[in-house]
Amino acid sequence: MKRSTRLLSLPSFAATALALTLGTAWAQGSGSGSSGAGTGTGTGSGAGAAAPTTQPGTGTRSTPQQGQKLERADRKFIEDAAASGLFELQAAQLAATKATDRAVKDYASMMADHHGTANRELMELASSKGLELPPSPPRAMRREIEQLGKKTGAEFDQEFVRKIGVREHERDIKRFQDASKDVKDPQLKAWIDKTLPSLEQHLAQAQKLPQAHSGSARSGGGSSTSGAGGSMGSGSGGGYGDSPSGGSGGSGSSGGGNRTGN
Repeated sequence: MKRSTRLLSLPSFAATALALTLGTAWAQGSGSGSSGAGTGTGTGSGAGAAAPTTQPGTGTRSTPQQGQKLERADRKFIEDAAASGLFELQAAQLAATKATDRAVKDYASMMADHHGTANRELMELASSKGLELPPSPPRAMRREIEQLGKKTGAEFDQEFVRKIGVREHERDIKRFQDASKDVKDPQLKAWIDKTLPSLEQHLAQAQKLPQAHSGSARSGGGSSTSGAGGSMGSGSGGGYGDSPSGGSGGSGSSGGGNRTGN
C-alpha cells in the first residue's frame, strides 16, 4: 500500500513542476508585452502633450509683443478715433430713425454705413496689434447722445446736423490730417488716408443741408446770429464759421446756436 502511494505522488509532482514552468514563461512574455505597451504609451503621451503645449503658448505670448510695437501716439490716436467713430455711428443710427427731414435721414443713413465700415476696420487693425478697444463710446459721449435723443422735430434735425455732421467732422478731419503726417505704423497710416476722404465728404454734405445754416428755434434771431459766428469760429477752429459765408446771415447763427447749446 505504501508503494502505491509513492508512485502516485511522482506524477503529481511532475505536473506541478510543469505548471510552474509554464506559468513563469507566460508571465515573462506578458511582462515583456506590458513593458512594450507601457513604453509605447509613454512615448505617445509625451509626444502628444508636447505639440499642443508649445503651440498655444507661443501664440499667447506673441500678442502683447505685437501691441508693444505701436508707438504711444499711435495707440492714443486709435483710441480717440475709435471713441469718436462709435459716437458718430450711434448718433447717425439715431438720426436715421428719428430725423423728420428726408434729406437728414438720408445723410444719417449714409454716415452710419460709412462709419460702421471704418469702425470695423479700425477694430480689426487694433486687435492685430494687440490693442483691445471698448465696444462703446466714453460716458460723456453717451450722455451727449442721450441729450440729442430728447430733442424732437426740426430741433433734433438741426442739432444733429450742426453737432455731428459739422462740428464732429471738422474735429475728425483736423485730427486725421495731423495723424497722417505723424503716425509711425504703416497700416494705421493707410487706414487714415483711406478714411479721411469719407470724413471730408460727410462734412461737405452736412454743410449743404439747410439745417446747417437756418436759424435755430432757440437762437432768437439776428442779434444772436452775429455773436454766434465768433463763438463757433473760436470753438471749431474757424472752419465752420467760414463755410456758410456764401449763404444767408443765418449761417453764423447755426454755429452760434450749436455752441450756445453746449
